[in-house]
Amino acid sequence: MSAAQVLTPPPKSAARDPFDHNRYEIVDGTRVELPPMGTESTGVAFSLAVALANFGLAHNGGMAYTEMLIKLPLGRDRSRRPDAIFVPFRLWPRGKRLPEESPWEIVPDLCVEVVSPSDKAGGVMEKVREYLEAGVRLVWVVYPQQAAVQVYEQPTGPARLLTRADILDGGAVLPGFTLTLAELLWEPDPAAAGADDE
Repeated sequence: MSAAQVLTPPPKSAARDPFDHNRYEIVDGTRVELPPMGTESTGVAFSLAVALANFGLAHNGGMAYTEMLIKLPLGRDRSRRPDAIFVPFRLWPRGKRLPEESPWEIVPDLCVEVVSPSDKAGGVMEKVREYLEAGVRLVWVVYPQQAAVQVYEQPTGPARLLTRADILDGGAVLPGFTLTLAELLWEPDPAAAGADDE
């Protein structure tokens, strides 16, 4: 060729843009933007996912992921983005490539929500109900600022409340998994709490 050829990239599709890293969920066909997670909440979610992944791989039981958009098999259009999930190898075999498209149509055994200051209680509880209704066997809701975890194992039963003095375990879903919550959650800082009141 006598002249340089200029290639222009094809227009981006909003629905399939691989560089679209905004955090969102899909509710009744509508894309709902999520507020950014706080630094502490992000750290707790990552640490918990690492502990779950290490356990799952060591026991050939499954793998943990963060920030995955999953489509819930409900009678309404719901794709949620838990802060962490655990997917057993019986549902997605070890070594199998993850799907390119999002959302991922899978029901994890465990969903984790780490509550940030920007989260609303009603929204968190709605997600918990949807996870359990969709067939998720275990849901952990982590409150870093209060240094507490709520454990849900069935749609209608009460949650168990754990504090830094307790040990988080996987129950029948992840038998053998344990994590001392004092290693995951910072001790509340009375000085910081007093500064917030000023």
